[in-house]
Amino acid sequence: MSSHLDPTAPIKGKPTKQLERQLKRETKTQIVSYFLMIAITSMAFISIATDAIPSGFAIPFILLLAGIQVIFQLYVFMHMGEKKTSWVNIMIWSGMLIAALTVGALMFLIGIVKY
Repeated sequence: MSSHLDPTAPIKGKPTKQLERQLKRETKTQIVSYFLMIAITSMAFISIATDAIPSGFAIPFILLLAGIQVIFQLYVFMHMGEKKTSWVNIMIWSGMLIAALTVGALMFLIGIVKY
């Protein structure tokens, strides 16, 4: 049996205790992660609206919070944390690495970052 269940598929008969525990655990994980993402989003809005962080650190701070949210969404809601999706993980992280290197190189070439 796979570790992820299709929530739209009807359960025939009475679900087993293991299935009930698995569904409860997955539901709890998604609800907790949802509220963590709401908290991260609120933290970003409040920190900028109240000038709680210095203006020079605002963009890196927002990008850090956005990165944390992307990882949460990928691993919790897109089920990338499952063992059977290892090749998908490799492809996605490779693509993100190539995109980050490309953006960094273009910023350096254009002159946004001067080192």
